[in-house]
Amino acid sequence: MRPCSFSFVQFSKIILLAAGLAISFPLCAENTPPSDAVKAAREANITHFVDTINLIKNSYAKTVDEKKLLENAIRGMVNNLDPHSEYLDEQAYKALLTTTSGAFGGLGLEVTTEHGVLKIVTPMDDSPAAKAGLKPNDYIVAVNDVLLNTMTSDEAVEKMRGEKGTPVTLTIIRKGEKKPLKFSLIRDTIKTDSLKSKMLNNNIGYIRIGQFQENTAALLTKAINDLNKSAGGNVSGLILDLRNNPGGLLESAVNVVNEFLDSDKITQFKKMIVYTEGRTSESKYEAYATGHDLINKAPLIIMVNAGSASASEIVAGAIQDYRRGIVVGATSFGKGSVQTVVPLDDTHAVKLTTALYHTPSGRLIQNQGIIPDISIPALKIENKDAPLLGNLKESALKDHLKNDTVKETTGDKDANPADLAKEDFQLFETINILKTLALNHPRS
Repeated sequence: MRPCSFSFVQFSKIILLAAGLAISFPLCAENTPPSDAVKAAREANITHFVDTINLIKNSYAKTVDEKKLLENAIRGMVNNLDPHSEYLDEQAYKALLTTTSGAFGGLGLEVTTEHGVLKIVTPMDDSPAAKAGLKPNDYIVAVNDVLLNTMTSDEAVEKMRGEKGTPVTLTIIRKGEKKPLKFSLIRDTIKTDSLKSKMLNNNIGYIRIGQFQENTAALLTKAINDLNKSAGGNVSGLILDLRNNPGGLLESAVNVVNEFLDSDKITQFKKMIVYTEGRTSESKYEAYATGHDLINKAPLIIMVNAGSASASEIVAGAIQDYRRGIVVGATSFGKGSVQTVVPLDDTHAVKLTTALYHTPSGRLIQNQGIIPDISIPALKIENKDAPLLGNLKESALKDHLKNDTVKETTGDKDANPADLAKEDFQLFETINILKTLALNHPRS
């Protein structure tokens, strides 16, 4: 069976999932009749399948519910294709629809399956998971002391969801830790609006996008306009923080890239922002630049890390290919596949990988990710390392001699440089890079 054709509008109204995007459409019959050899092979496989079902029904030690048996067969067939394809039974399908409604009770974790184990892609901003200290690439091995190898990934995710205010305990395996870690969390309402902005010192704008949603581009436009207004129309540079951003809407990612490209001035890559390729014509998709640069060629830096996936990788890849900005941080997650949610009926569906993303230059994102132009490790700076911080000044030292002829300054608007370096070394270094770029930036 193959997908029917569908419009771009259908394609773009995709569902926020743990690590990417999804669409839904009906199934159609094959155009080309199979050969005799293919028919014979299919009949043999179907015979094996039916014989196995009959064997279990008639000879297994306990009576097996036929519906459950068939669902498990479908689940095994789909779930073993790749980490993102899965069969959605009634409970899982309902959970997906609940998740996409904009708010739900849970911990705020974006997860995927790796080698049969639940792996954290990223905790959502300001969620119970983020506040508790859960990190990308942590492995969840137990929920409320029940090992996850006794349940499906859908069942594990469902166990983590629940009413606001209720407790749940997660057991985590983390690289570098000798023993499993236990985290006690309180569920909260998980809201998906997550764009924040602020003005740093030297008229540097900072915008953090936590997920790509339908209104993200509009919120970004407003944030940039507000930053321009705050800087008197002279933003010296912009940091777009996509760290731990698990993705979201494809159309939203395209619109964000459009905020920084002058479509009438670029000639490379046929002005393409992203394209997908799959086995069917319907899985092929192309998006092109149509906007103009809202920050007037000011230096732009995109921050990514191992928790940046899917739509955030599309943005970083396009900006990098067009050399519109610099990508810094750590190599991104490498989730460059498109999942399609195909309803089987009103209560069951299949989420199937149908295509792969390409950056404008043709790079595949899948399994490789976006490699930053400048690698910045997520270091933890201790007090003993303070003398190494280049931004520290005499005025920051205890009992320094004052100069009565000048006004004292405390550094960046939102934090002392040493404090920022200890709290977020990657951002600290990114600000330093952007300050250097701004010094050499000719404004038109």
